[in-house]
Amino acid sequence: NLTPEERFEVFGDKDPEQYAEEAEARWGNTEAYAESQRRAATYTKEDWKRIQAEVDDWGRRYAALVAAGEQPSGEAAMDLAEEHRQQISRNYFEVPYEMHRCFGEMYVSDERFKAFYDAMHPGLAEHLREAILANADRRTA
Repeated sequence: NLTPEERFEVFGDKDPEQYAEEAEARWGNTEAYAESQRRAATYTKEDWKRIQAEVDDWGRRYAALVAAGEQPSGEAAMDLAEEHRQQISRNYFEVPYEMHRCFGEMYVSDERFKAFYDAMHPGLAEHLREAILANADRRTA
């Protein structure tokens, strides 16, 4: 429901609709997709700015963690992986640990996701995948 100007203000030159058709084709028949669409339809410009700020803050902190040489199985990395899962759950749809594991794999196997995360810091996509797996293991063991 954002005007073109508001979209630019929130997302910059990134088009949030760029992959809308692909997402609907891949996940359109899932409850998660329906929930995400329902929630997104209610968000104001301020909501999107808050969500974007959360993502940016998390990305800076995770990039710093990787740059500092923290291991993906360390508490700090697993805690940020858990925060990542909770952000998605809070803003879009509930993400159980098994789904988060699948996201981690997608972040390294899909070049678009890999590029997004690796732009924060080289190797971040793989590091995050490993932290997601370690976090899921500690939370579901």
